[in-house]
Amino acid sequence: MSERDVTPQRPAGNFNPRTVAVVGGLLLLAITIFTSVYIVDQRETAVLLRLGRFLRTEDEGLHFKLPYGIDQNINVETEVVKTEEFGYRTDRPGVQTVFSAEDFPNESVMLTGDLNIVDAEWSIQYRILRPKDYLFNVDDQEKTIRDISQSVINELIGDRAVADVISQERENVEFLGRERMNEIYDSYGLGVSVTAVKFRDVVPPKGAVQSAFEDVNKAIQDRSRFIEEGKEAFNQAIPLARGQAQQIIQEAQGYHAERVNRAEGDVARFVAVYDEYRRAPQVTRSRLYYEMFEEVFKSADGTDLIDRNLDNFIPLKNLVPSFQGVTQ
Repeated sequence: MSERDVTPQRPAGNFNPRTVAVVGGLLLLAITIFTSVYIVDQRETAVLLRLGRFLRTEDEGLHFKLPYGIDQNINVETEVVKTEEFGYRTDRPGVQTVFSAEDFPNESVMLTGDLNIVDAEWSIQYRILRPKDYLFNVDDQEKTIRDISQSVINELIGDRAVADVISQERENVEFLGRERMNEIYDSYGLGVSVTAVKFRDVVPPKGAVQSAFEDVNKAIQDRSRFIEEGKEAFNQAIPLARGQAQQIIQEAQGYHAERVNRAEGDVARFVAVYDEYRRAPQVTRSRLYYEMFEEVFKSADGTDLIDRNLDNFIPLKNLVPSFQGVTQ
């Protein structure tokens, strides 16, 4: 039996210890640099930990820390408005938002104060104000936010009648919901602030109930429309009536002034005639007599003057033109 050498062959080439040291040094330097530098975006705030204990927070920019995991940074989006949706989901936001076709009745179906059921789809918008509190005071931040928000809205809707929730109390529930959520978040030290609570849709459950409420809403809208039409008619009729009344009053005041002025003129003329009569009674009597005849016969085309005793007949037709010329 022949013998065979089974000793492993050494790879070709020799490793230079100096080269290994240089490569190891460069690798160590790269790890050191990589683990000691971090960047904070302008929308973020960095929470810096040293051996797992909170050290400080850093704003945007390039920062340094102890390498090899001694210091750790957690970047928290503090300048971003986050949204939580209840009863619906947004598939693609944008100018024409696309919503998911899936329903979430466990989030949206609620019991009202008058023991009716309402299907409310709503959302909240919030910001992280204190990143340290947000990271360390609560284990599951998102679940805590959703649970508190859902509890608050359920409570507010449960204190109101279904007709109020659907119509006039909707904005009030949004306002009170935001205030109540912020109070609870502060008591938990969650470090967030709700900026808006917005209902997407508040309707009765699908079926006969929803049809009945749609009829009620239509009747409410019709009532509001009739009220507005009545107000419009009122605003048109009242100013017109007031204008006509003011016109009548002004005409009456003008007529009053005219009659007073005419009466005062007649009195002044009578006084003047009386004064003339006292100075020359016969002349004044004759003048008044002629003026009376002039006033009576001025519109007549022709006049015949007849003696009262019928003793004589005097035609006055030829005398009228010269009489008028005298009077003019």
